[in-house]
Amino acid sequence: MALISAFLEILRRPTTGDVMYELMKFMAPIWVAVLVGILVGWAWKPKWAILNVDFLDNNPNKGETKTTSKSVMLFPQFASSIPSLSSLKQQLPTWIFDYAAFDKDNSTSPSASCPDNYSSSKSENEKSSVVNEDDLRHLHKLVEEKDEGPAWIKMMDKSTSGMSYQAWRRDPEIGPPQYRSRTIYEDATPEMLRDFFWDDEFRIKWDDMLIHAETLEECPNTGTMVVQWVRKFPFFCSDREYIIGRRIWESGRTYYCITKGVPCSSVPRRSKPRRVDLYYSSWCIRAAESKRDGQLTACEVLLFHHEDMGIPWEIAKLGIRQGMWGAVKKIDPGLRAYQKHRASGPPLSRSALMAQINTKVSVDTLDKEEEEAPASTCGGTSEIEAIVSEEDKMASSGRGIPKMLVFGGAVALACTLDRGLLTKAVIFGVARRFAKMGKRL
Repeated sequence: MALISAFLEILRRPTTGDVMYELMKFMAPIWVAVLVGILVGWAWKPKWAILNVDFLDNNPNKGETKTTSKSVMLFPQFASSIPSLSSLKQQLPTWIFDYAAFDKDNSTSPSASCPDNYSSSKSENEKSSVVNEDDLRHLHKLVEEKDEGPAWIKMMDKSTSGMSYQAWRRDPEIGPPQYRSRTIYEDATPEMLRDFFWDDEFRIKWDDMLIHAETLEECPNTGTMVVQWVRKFPFFCSDREYIIGRRIWESGRTYYCITKGVPCSSVPRRSKPRRVDLYYSSWCIRAAESKRDGQLTACEVLLFHHEDMGIPWEIAKLGIRQGMWGAVKKIDPGLRAYQKHRASGPPLSRSALMAQINTKVSVDTLDKEEEEAPASTCGGTSEIEAIVSEEDKMASSGRGIPKMLVFGGAVALACTLDRGLLTKAVIFGVARRFAKMGKRL
């Protein structure tokens, strides 16, 4: 109100010259703050505006030259930036840095894969432990809604003639947003869905985000596999690489299909595609009643998914919400094409054959074990805690930063990146968000 009163007082000046003079005096401090923000932002350009790969990868296993304590911190290089500005940089919100890390211009090193003797160098026990019974118990708790996590918030309820789809999201205290979905496919069996989701050779035909899939190792006794995926991301991000361990348990005609990110030191990291370490995507597949006649001719797929793609979680949530249904709709035509493909009688792909090697399990035994055993964690909780703790420290220390300084820095960042209107629009949106936060605090 005080600013409005001052502005109205200026407009009451008797002459136009007096009004213009007073307006210039009124705006001068604001423009000075913006210019200071721009200068400060430009001063950082050598350190973070060049989008170096080191700022984009916050995985603790990235390089042998980095200590564990440094690698789990988000963007530790900022601490050693320009000495005269180091205290100020520690106050800036981490989301701006995260968005600046969306893409990198570093050259790509040649693709590498595990050597031919990689599988033979490991024992069967080591292969089986890539995905083990703890992961099975964790998925079973999620399916039975006994994991004691936050409540699920419903996001979506849509359907087509061949499928119905529901989705939920929740935001845990630690780690990225988690998603749960329930899909009913008409005229499908659990075995067909099991093979369909495992068949990487056929997945490339219907999943337009998957551009490379390769099996790195496999265990013919348990069906455990380690695979490498490369997925295509939007134009303002580099593609993402996943090293995934996966295995299937069977209880009757219910299948617990677990996939999660696992380390693989024999596949070196590259600047592009960027590796995603925190990844969890698992299904429970079982027969279900058809909406048409009530018979068990349909199939239910319960999916639980979360990953840290290296994108600020609030932006990732927006993108997932906008693109979720479009991606889900592509699965049903892919499934129908796969059913026709299998009906024609071709030989099964190697990954589809591995999907049929399942470990038998009793649900009653799982329930009993879960009652006796303490709750277990899954998905790299200690690593997530370290990263989130560092974010909280930086965010809390940034409460006193002038909002115009943040906005000015965002102007410099947008001009430096020069990635088009979408990039600049998001950056300005981030600046406005934190300016409002600073005002409230």
